[in-house]
Amino acid sequence: MNVGVAYADKFKQIWLKLEVPDGCTVREAIEHSRILEQFPEIDLEHQRVGIFGKITRLDAKVEEGARIEIYREITADPELVERRDT
Repeated sequence: MNVGVAYADKFKQIWLKLEVPDGCTVREAIEHSRILEQFPEIDLEHQRVGIFGKITRLDAKVEEGARIEIYREITADPELVERRDT
């Protein structure tokens, strides 16, 4: 089945489309994507993951067409950062 794996660091965003076996878990899809090799700072034991913006577990089963997202820690509290007028 076809899924996507997305991640963004401070400098780069990546969205990988790949084919994974039916019944694959979120963790297995992430490992299959090899994104952990490109971004060694990703720590799946501490970072949250989601599917289409909804937090999920690493052992959740993936469905056809899912976009798996790996989230970074928030580096600035949005309530404390000065608002920029554009």
